[in-house]
Amino acid sequence: MNLKRVVVTGLGALTPIGNNIDEYWNGLINGKSGCAPITYFDTENFKTKFACEVKNYSPTDYFDKKEARKLDKFAQYAIVSSEEAIKDAAIDMEKIDKFRVGVIWGAGIGGIETFQEEVIGYANGNGTPRFNPFFIPKMIADIAPGHISIRNGFMGPNYTTVSACASSANAMIDALNYIRLGHCDIIITGGSEAAVTIAGMGGFNAMHALSTRNESPETASRPFDATRDGFVLGEGSGALILEEYEHAKARGAKIYAEVVGGGMSSDAYHMTAPHPDGIGVERVMLNCLKDAGVTPEQVDTINTHGTSTPLGDVAELKAITKVFGDHASNININSTKSMTGHLLGAAGAIEAISSILAIQKSIVPPTINHTTVDENIDPSLNLTLNKAQKREITYAMSNTFGFGGHNACVLFKKLNE
Repeated sequence: MNLKRVVVTGLGALTPIGNNIDEYWNGLINGKSGCAPITYFDTENFKTKFACEVKNYSPTDYFDKKEARKLDKFAQYAIVSSEEAIKDAAIDMEKIDKFRVGVIWGAGIGGIETFQEEVIGYANGNGTPRFNPFFIPKMIADIAPGHISIRNGFMGPNYTTVSACASSANAMIDALNYIRLGHCDIIITGGSEAAVTIAGMGGFNAMHALSTRNESPETASRPFDATRDGFVLGEGSGALILEEYEHAKARGAKIYAEVVGGGMSSDAYHMTAPHPDGIGVERVMLNCLKDAGVTPEQVDTINTHGTSTPLGDVAELKAITKVFGDHASNININSTKSMTGHLLGAAGAIEAISSILAIQKSIVPPTINHTTVDENIDPSLNLTLNKAQKREITYAMSNTFGFGGHNACVLFKKLNE
């Protein structure tokens, strides 16, 4: 069958380096670090005392107090970014078929703050199970797309994908395929996360996954650098409006880029560590290229998963060298996590947005905080170090991997009508 073309017609973002799309993009190209000491709770006894929090955010700027109390922060973030994307796409609610508009969202954890507060409240009580009646509907990961659909009356497919840090990339691939196959005209997709909490920080610290560079938090996220010592936890949300090309064209929509392929694979290796040879990562990029009908030599830039962990960064770059061969040195490789930190289930969404805007603006955001060459990394690779680089981009790839060995890869293309 002939698959329908899918394009991006709206974007929204709420991130540690900007609370809307314009602020986010300006932060990216200017190499802004979103990392700072944690303000949400007392970190005196924590190994890591910093994170990439969303700044200058108040729920009452977007919701009335009664509504805000019913929403975990991860769901608030989802609503805020999705509303920006819907507005950006200029969707006329009176003219669309709402049965053909879906919401497919990603969240790796969901309402961890709500869960934490309720369990601590019970533990500090007298044993009587007094729980907030909104405890469960605030906490569950699928509630974010539920709220987005309820607010807008979207009655197409509605669910959450959960694949740890690959969650929102998987959501985008599902959205791509639903539209390709003709099941929907428009899907609001992306992801959100709000895990900068006592439980979130404590749990990742217990795994020795986080950087402990407390003396210099703004430089702690340093993908590909020889002195990297773990990732920096981030929070926020990214939203994309994916739309069938002819539908978008008929309503005169602004089009950012075309979504031409998605790939998935599994490492089948370890709960948290990547395969050292990057076998699963190699396969996910090959699957994505095959799905898009694109050769390795056509790819111009890759926003890597690049979390700033000792094992992960090297494995991913090894896989890129295997897939792209001699062409790998011609690709602008970067990791925007150096600026935003790792947004877990929202990472794929905000990094896809970076890739899309790189195509549109002809600029590749930098990998900041690089000071020391890692001898385990091929020196011929252009890692877009410390400063944005101008470049005409036709194809941009975005990689996202999650605990459990989940790998997802999405490919975007400059629109060729």
